[in-house]
Amino acid sequence: MAGNRAGMERPVSREKARRQLRILELVRDEAVGTQEELAQHLRDGGLPVTQATVSRDIKELGLVKRAGPDGRQHYVSDVRLPTADEKLMRICRDSVLTVDYSANMVVVNTLPATADAVCEAIDSLRLPNVIGTMAGERTVFLVVRPPEEAPAVTEHLRGLML
Repeated sequence: MAGNRAGMERPVSREKARRQLRILELVRDEAVGTQEELAQHLRDGGLPVTQATVSRDIKELGLVKRAGPDGRQHYVSDVRLPTADEKLMRICRDSVLTVDYSANMVVVNTLPATADAVCEAIDSLRLPNVIGTMAGERTVFLVVRPPEEAPAVTEHLRGLML
């Protein structure tokens, strides 16, 4: 049957999701004042788009125009995109199984094939008493100095990741 049935939503295509994410990035990073400017940015980035499609995307994303510091009107969004650190921490919350310690070593057990991402997230925290990390397939090791700080580092990581 052509068209949508009443009350049923069409699934968002991968192309549309990619385009709308790019629109959010553009209005966050640049002062885009018109639909045509936005469409041109998308086309320049390899996303073929019409002004009508951009108009629908603007409406769906809830973009509004506000005056910028220069007084010029441009599109803005209340949608906040997650930072790289936030994405890494979400991976940790989804992947970390246990956090424990022995002497000056903290051991983080993860789901298979996620230890590298968890290790990267831990490194991004720049914990002052962690002097090094190493990841395997499902385990991350942290070396803590002084050894007496291992329990505190363990509790800190548990609070963030579990």
